[in-house]
Amino acid sequence: MIRVQREDFDAAAEAKALVAGNHRVGSVVTFVGLVRGAAGEATIGAMTLEHYPGMTERELAKIDAEARARWPLEASLIVHRYGRLKPGDQIVLVVTASAHRQAAFAANEFLVDWLKTKAPFWKLESTAQGEQWVDARAADDYAAKRWGPK
Repeated sequence: MIRVQREDFDAAAEAKALVAGNHRVGSVVTFVGLVRGAAGEATIGAMTLEHYPGMTERELAKIDAEARARWPLEASLIVHRYGRLKPGDQIVLVVTASAHRQAAFAANEFLVDWLKTKAPFWKLESTAQGEQWVDARAADDYAAKRWGPK
């Protein structure tokens, strides 16, 4: 399941709803990404996330489908926010559920790594020095490469 939204989310409620009634699930792994309050030496006052509606959901669905092809997941959920967010606000939720923990952990880590490098979101950081678009990070590319090609 994929959702792109402005509104905040309740990670625990989302995870519980995702697996409700599915007794094949033996493991649920949840990741929540937050807005950091600093980028290097600069203090971040806010971050604005932009995306292209329609295209973004299609790309997230492809990433989710890839995870489901690689691991025996019972359920998965990606919730990604957009709009203006403050330090400490939740940005992204990734929940994976499987019969066994290995698949749930691996799939969750894969989804987070690929979201960082393949999801079409643009981030604008606001600091006391002004606004700046966030560039891709080599560390994120490196993390995603370990999963191999699509």
